[in-house]
Amino acid sequence: MDDDWLIYRGVGAPDPDRIRRLPPPPPWRAFTGEPLPDPVPPVDSSSTRRLGTRVGAPPAHDAEALRLINAALYLRRPLLVTGEPGSGKSTLAHAIAHELGLGRVLQWPVVSRTELCDGLYTYDAIGRLQDAQLAERESRTPESIGAYVRLGPLGTALLPAERPRVLLVDELDKSDIDLPNDLLIVLEEGEFTLPELERTADRPGHEEVRVLTDDGRRVPVRGGRVRCRAFPVIVMTSNGERDFPAPLLRRCVQLHLDPPRDERLASMVRAHFGTGADERHLDLIDRFTREDGDGELRPTDQLLNAIYLSQAAVRSDPARREEIAALLMRPLDTRQR
Repeated sequence: MDDDWLIYRGVGAPDPDRIRRLPPPPPWRAFTGEPLPDPVPPVDSSSTRRLGTRVGAPPAHDAEALRLINAALYLRRPLLVTGEPGSGKSTLAHAIAHELGLGRVLQWPVVSRTELCDGLYTYDAIGRLQDAQLAERESRTPESIGAYVRLGPLGTALLPAERPRVLLVDELDKSDIDLPNDLLIVLEEGEFTLPELERTADRPGHEEVRVLTDDGRRVPVRGGRVRCRAFPVIVMTSNGERDFPAPLLRRCVQLHLDPPRDERLASMVRAHFGTGADERHLDLIDRFTREDGDGELRPTDQLLNAIYLSQAAVRSDPARREEIAALLMRPLDTRQR
């Protein structure tokens, strides 16, 4: 495959310069937010836990998956990733951030009660009222409204920056029926307003307000509006529990991930347990792969758990490895009696 055009290659080794080779966006996906000077927080422990402490060769992706991931980067479109539990859907966001040097992954876990505003920002009106009353009693100037506004993961991802942030929207299929449609305008326009700030933006001294981000930084928001510059790398995951509306699908690049097997599985074991771990635990890997072929659902976490426990608990009794493997590598739908 001619891979000269690939920005993300799935090789694991960090290469921050590659993101600078990304061509300008298509005219219909160009955004004009004024870039902020603040540095992006580095990759944190959340990525380390998912990718392994010995990152260097994480699970590779096949040629088709790499093309689709890079298509999303080039087109500045969200990546909608489907697959069974344990297939690496969420890990993909962390792998992209790690390899391209895009900093901490912003994570937005979705549940049935999640609304669009939860991802954009929160405003503590009650806290502001209480503090204003206290300031009046103490004869001091109350805090600026920005002290009571915090951008959510989606809102932080849309802050104007020269380099894109990585946003993981995890398990979108667990949302209520409205959230996918509510996302459409924000994802298409790359901006949103904060009405609480917009209402006072024309007052002297309120044109620019500093608010807290999901990273814990304070950044300026002008005119009550956040407009992105580099469209974020958005990875939305789904376990296939529901269908999404056609308008959302049209705005996404769709990718299906099969469970990691063969070299992808061996690479994952090496990333978490060190060089040569795949060979030392070949019996457990073979058992996992063999039993997975019976059609039952087994996420890769079970294999990692079995390897860890076999090292920690049965080091002095190798004969019990099979017992540990049988205990931990049960299908997810096995009922406990």
